[in-house]
This record gives sequence, C-alpha cells and structure tokens, in this order.
Amino acid sequence: MIVMILERVPSSLRGTLSRWLIEPSRGVFVGHVSGMVREQLWDKCKNNKHTGGVVQVWNSNNEQRFKMRMVGNTKRRLLDLEGLQLVEIPRGEL
Repeated sequence: MIVMILERVPSSLRGTLSRWLIEPSRGVFVGHVSGMVREQLWDKCKNNKHTGGVVQVWNSNNEQRFKMRMVGNTKRRLLDLEGLQLVEIPRGEL
C-alpha cells in the first residue's frame, strides 16, 4: 500500500497521480502499486512539485512496518531517531 500527500502542487500533478491511485480527500492519494511504479511516481512528484511539497508513505519490512519520505515545502518535517521515523510539527503549526 502507498499513501501520497500533496501540498500546494499544480493540479496537473494531482491528475497524473489519479491515474494510478485514488484520491479520497483533496491532495491525499492511496493505492497499491509495485515498487517500480512507486519510485516513478516519486520522481514525477519531485520534478513537478514547483513550490509545493510531497509526502510518501509505503509499507515495508521494518519495525514500524512502513517508510516515509518528504520533499519540498511541507508543513511538517521528517526525523530519524535511532532508526525510527518520526514527524515533527513546527511550533507555529499547532
């Protein structure tokens, strides 16, 4: 399973993702794709996000059972704490 969250990106990028994933809420995409397609979607988002940001979460065989990555201008930051991925919310965002 894969989840992608797009913030302030062009609508054309959202349209591209809707070919592969469903969009249950604006900017949130969910689906089940191969690892190769996941990487291609990530590359497409990285190259076309403009001033926005992208978060990608997918299932993995680790302690948390998932991995995350972020690129661009998102409202949160990804932290790695001894192998655990955590999300930090800046003080002004609460």
